[in-house]
Amino acid sequence: MDAAKKQSSAVSDVGAWAMNVVSSVGLIMANKQLMSPAGYAFVFATTLTGFHFSMTAIIGLVSNATGYSTRKKVPLWELLWFSIVANTSITGMNLSLMLNSVGFYQISKLSMIPVVCVMEWILHSKHYSNRVKIAVLVVVVGVGVCTVTDVKVNAQGFICACVAVLSTSLQQISIGSLQKKYSIGSFELLSQTAPIQALSLLLFGPFVDYYLTGKLLASYKFSSAVLFFIILSCSLAVFCNISQYLCIGRFSATSFQVLGHMKTVCVLLLGWLLFDSELTLKNILGMAIAILGMVVYSWAVEADKQTETKASSLPRDAAEENVELLKQQQQQQLDGSSPHKDVELGKSQP
Repeated sequence: MDAAKKQSSAVSDVGAWAMNVVSSVGLIMANKQLMSPAGYAFVFATTLTGFHFSMTAIIGLVSNATGYSTRKKVPLWELLWFSIVANTSITGMNLSLMLNSVGFYQISKLSMIPVVCVMEWILHSKHYSNRVKIAVLVVVVGVGVCTVTDVKVNAQGFICACVAVLSTSLQQISIGSLQKKYSIGSFELLSQTAPIQALSLLLFGPFVDYYLTGKLLASYKFSSAVLFFIILSCSLAVFCNISQYLCIGRFSATSFQVLGHMKTVCVLLLGWLLFDSELTLKNILGMAIAILGMVVYSWAVEADKQTETKASSLPRDAAEENVELLKQQQQQQLDGSSPHKDVELGKSQP
């Protein structure tokens, strides 16, 4: 029975992860066609994210109305706080990409892994074994080799990058914390936060986009092809959002960050296949190192779980034995026969 449950859980984990990778990579490809100058030049990234959360919110409302999902109580102030952090993450990432070079932007994204580790240590007293730390380092090096190019930074861009990294890391940790705290499923949590994020992003998104691009959304000429890619982008974003909450609920924010770089590798490969992007020996070497690091990380996490299971079972058995011996000693004292006993060894001493 336990083996069947473990197998079912493993299948669910793989399914959630596969959904996240496929939907994220598909979303990037759709957005590249929608937003690139060679495509439809729809450069309003923050507003587009507002569209994403709007569709997610609508699907959540329909799901609750039809009884497919249930609405669990989460305090409004926690939903508002989480939405502020999440929207700060989105805005910070867009500003970081605009103000910094692509190389520094990639470095800031890579720094999320150690930042998440430190924040989980501070907030949840979580510790990592040396093998996990080494695996994380290998992944960071591999992704850095295949993505980081020119590195230029200024004071304003550095501040935006720091805000983006901290808010994104805190958002991902909070997803898992809220799910555990209120015993709420990933989709139920997302359906409650999505309307708040959608409303705020649609209100302030056009102003943020105007600051970033100097272009007004009202002046953009929509076409049927643009609307098709916007709908496609929103549809993929729904699956991406749901799978992100699923993955963080099942794994951890650190695991999500580490394994998430598989998407970076997939994007590079698809960019080479679909958009004639350059794929150099440096890219291939970096991808190989990153994949090796992900494999080692998965092994290290599983090894730590087995070690923790063995360690947690031993003290419990010893404690139960000590309690039983103490009970026997107290009973003998009550009966009037109380030879001095060594509680640890459970043997009478002369």
